[in-house]
Amino acid sequence: MNKYLLLLLSSVVFTPLAAQVEQDSTATTGKVISYEEYKRQQAQNDSIESGTILSREIPVQEIMMDTTVAGTPLIVHPEVDDLDEKLLNELYNNDLYEYMYKEIVQMDYSETVNQTLPTDTLKARLAAINESTPFQIDYNPVLEKLINKKLSYKRVYMERLMTLSDYYFPLFEPYLDQYDIPLEMKYLAIVESALDPRIKSRVGATGLWQFMFTTGRNYDLEVNSYVDERMDPIKSTVAACKFMSSLYKIYGDWDLVLAAYNSGPGNVNKAIRRSGGYKNYWNIRPYLPRETAGYVPAFQAMMYLFTYAPEHGFQPQQTIYKTIATDTIRVKRMISLEHVSQFTDQDLEVIQFHNPSYKLDIIPFVKGKNHNLRLPVRDAAKFVSNEAAVYAFAKAEFDKIEKPLPELLVAESRSVYRVKNGDYLGKIANKYNVKVSQLKRWNNLRSNNLRIGQKLYIHSRKPVTTSKSSSSKAPATYKIKSGDSLWKIANKYGISIASIRKLNPTTSDDLKVGATLKLK
Repeated sequence: MNKYLLLLLSSVVFTPLAAQVEQDSTATTGKVISYEEYKRQQAQNDSIESGTILSREIPVQEIMMDTTVAGTPLIVHPEVDDLDEKLLNELYNNDLYEYMYKEIVQMDYSETVNQTLPTDTLKARLAAINESTPFQIDYNPVLEKLINKKLSYKRVYMERLMTLSDYYFPLFEPYLDQYDIPLEMKYLAIVESALDPRIKSRVGATGLWQFMFTTGRNYDLEVNSYVDERMDPIKSTVAACKFMSSLYKIYGDWDLVLAAYNSGPGNVNKAIRRSGGYKNYWNIRPYLPRETAGYVPAFQAMMYLFTYAPEHGFQPQQTIYKTIATDTIRVKRMISLEHVSQFTDQDLEVIQFHNPSYKLDIIPFVKGKNHNLRLPVRDAAKFVSNEAAVYAFAKAEFDKIEKPLPELLVAESRSVYRVKNGDYLGKIANKYNVKVSQLKRWNNLRSNNLRIGQKLYIHSRKPVTTSKSSSSKAPATYKIKSGDSLWKIANKYGISIASIRKLNPTTSDDLKVGATLKLK
C-alpha cells in the first residue's frame, strides 16, 4: 500500500488546520506543489496557501487542463472517474462496523478455521514485518486463526476496507508523522470504526477514532447539540495523535498503547499487576477485558493483510490519481447542509460525507468559534463566488421553517417505504425531500445500515406521490426551461443529480434552455 502514501487527504487538496482557523473564507488557488516541498515548507513553518494542490510528478500526457475553477486550471483524470465513483459509493455507504465489532468482541477463538496460509509462510512474513515496525509482531496461534478467517471468507470485507483506506490513510499519515506516532497506527482506525466517521458504539464511543464524550472534551473536541467534532476526520485525528502520544509517555511500548487506547490505562495497569508484573501484551492479555483481548490481534492482522494484500490477490477499487478534490470555507452565518446542496446542485450525501461532524446537518454560527464547511473544489468555488446569495437563500429557507406548529402538522404526511436493492439513506432522503438525520430519528436507526425489505417510516412535507402534476417516475427525457437547475430537476422526479450527470456526460452545471436531458 506504500505507493499511495504521497496522496495527502486522498482528495489532493489540503488545507492546514491552522489555516482553517485563521481564514475567513477560502478560494481554490490550484497551485501545485510536491509532497516533498510541502514537508520542507512545513518544517520551515512557512504558510501553505489554502487550496494548494499536493501531487506527485505526473507526466504531461496523463493530464488534461481544460477545466478551471476560479480561472485556475484543474488537473483532471477522466479515465478514472468511474473508479472514483465506485470509491465514493463505498465511502457513502460504509456498513462495515458491525463486521469489525463481531470480529473483535464476539469471535470464538476455539472454532475451526480453514487454513489457507501455510504456517511457515506466515511466520516468515510476520518476522519481516517485525523488523520494520516498532510494534512487536510475533507469530501467535490466535493471530494466525484471525488472518486465516479473513482470508477464507472475509475477502469482500477486506477489499472494501482497502478501498476506504485509499481515502482515509493519506489523511491520517501527516498527523501521525507530525506527532511522532508510528504510521502503522492508521490501522487502528479500521479496528476502531471500520473507517466510518459517523459511527457510534454501544457505549457511546464516536467517530473514526472512537472517542468517549469525556475523552473527546479533554482533547478539545467540541460536542454540543449541533456539532460533534469526534466525527470530524481531521480534528479527531489530531486528538487521537495527542492521546496516543500521552499514552506512550506512560508505557513506552506501542502494543500497550494500543491496549490502553481501547480499554483505558487503568485496565492495562490492573492487567499488569494481575499477571505478576509482565509488560508484554501477550503475557497480560488473559487479564484484559474481552474486547481488548481481541483488539491487538485484530490490529496486527490488519497490518499483515494490508502489507501482503497483493500476495493474497486482494483487488480493492483503488486508483493512483484522485479527482475527489476538496477545500474548506469558514461559515459566516448558520446554514444547513441541505441549503448548500440546493445552492450548489450537489448531491446531499456528498455534502454530508465531507461534513460528518454536524449532527443535525446544520452548521451553526457562534461568535468566537470556527466551524468549517468542506466541499468539492468546484462547489467550494461556486459557494465563495456567491457567498452573500448563499446566506440569503439559507436565511429565507430557515424563515420558512419558523411557522406555527399546527401548520407544520397539517402539511406533514406519513409514508412507508420498503428498502430495495441499491438503496441507501442519502438516496431515500433525497427522494422524499428529507434529511438523513430525520430518517434515522423517525426509524430509531443507530447506523446507516439498511436491509432489503426493511420498512422505513417517512414524515415528508413534500410527498413525492401525492401531486398529480408531478410524479416520482421520471420521464425518459426532459426539456430544460428557464430557471431550471440540476437539483430542481432531480428533486422533481425523485432521481439523483449523479444519475442525471451519468446519463448526460457532456452537460455542465450551466444548463442551456431548450436542451434535452436524458432521465432514464
